[in-house]
Amino acid sequence: MEPIIFIDRVTGKEEIEPVYGYKSLSLLYGPTAFGRRLRFFASESPLFSRLYGLYMKSFLSKKKIASFIQDYRIDPSEFILSPEKFRSFNDFFIRHLKIECRPIDKAPLIIPADGRYYFFQNIDSAEGFLVKGKKFTLPALLQDEALADEYAGGSMVIARLCPTDYHRFHFPCDCIPGETKLINGYLYSVNPVAVKQNIDIFTQNKRTITTLSTEHMGNILFLEIGATNVGSIEQTFSPGKFYRKGEEKGFFSFGGSALILLFKPNTIVFSPDLIEKSESGKEIRCLLGQSMGSIRGI
Repeated sequence: MEPIIFIDRVTGKEEIEPVYGYKSLSLLYGPTAFGRRLRFFASESPLFSRLYGLYMKSFLSKKKIASFIQDYRIDPSEFILSPEKFRSFNDFFIRHLKIECRPIDKAPLIIPADGRYYFFQNIDSAEGFLVKGKKFTLPALLQDEALADEYAGGSMVIARLCPTDYHRFHFPCDCIPGETKLINGYLYSVNPVAVKQNIDIFTQNKRTITTLSTEHMGNILFLEIGATNVGSIEQTFSPGKFYRKGEEKGFFSFGGSALILLFKPNTIVFSPDLIEKSESGKEIRCLLGQSMGSIRGI
C-alpha cells in the first residue's frame, strides 16, 4: 500500500498519514480473492460493522484508548474529559474538545470538522474527485435528479475523517437546517486506497443529507457518508432551529467516515490556499473553525 501524503494547512508541509488498520486495509483492498470475499463481508453486510460497533461501545474496548493516543500522537490536553474517564473506546472516539482548541474564524464560511479535504470551485470543470479523471455523478449521490440539477456547476467540498480525528461535525455557516434524509447503502472504506479503486463508493455507501437554509448563499447540502466500522451517524441538532456557524450538528460513532458539502453555482468563493492545494492533487488537513471561504459578491 502506497503511503498517503497530505498537506497540513497550518504548517504548509507535506506529511505521511499513519493509517489505522493498515494491514486490514491492505488485505481488504488488495488483489487476492480472499481479500475480496472479506471486503464483501466487512462492507456490504451490515453485520460486521454492527458487531464491531457494539464491541467498541463496550467496557472491554476501554483498554485500547491509551495505546491509541500514544501510537497516533493525539493530544489529550484538547479533551474536555481526561482519557481515563472514558467508559469505552467509542466514548473516547466521540469525545468533546475544549472550545479554545478550535477557535471559530470570522469568515462567513468555516471548516465544519477536522479532516483531510478537497475543494472544487466548479464541480463540472474538475478533472476528477480525489482521482484524476474519475468522478461520481450528483444524481447518483443525491438520488434526486431535480435536486442534482440545482447544484450542477456549483461548488463542492469532500472531507475524509480518519479514525484518529475528532469525529464531531459542525455547521459551516449561520443557517436553519431542515430534516435529515437517509439513503441506505454499503459501508466501504473511504480511505484513498479504496476510493482510487472505486470512486463510486461515495454514491454506494450509506449517507444522510440535510438542507441548510442560509440568508446569502441559498440552500447548502450537507452530507454525512458512513464507512467501514461506522456504527451510526448521529444528528444532535433540531430541524427548523437557527444555528450559528461552529455549533454542533452531529457525530460519527467509531470508524472512518466522510462529509460532502454542495453549494449552488456562483454563491461562494473558497479561500485561495485551499484551491491551490487541492489543485496539487493532495488532501489538505484542515481543522474545525478555520476559514473556508467567502460569499460571492459580499
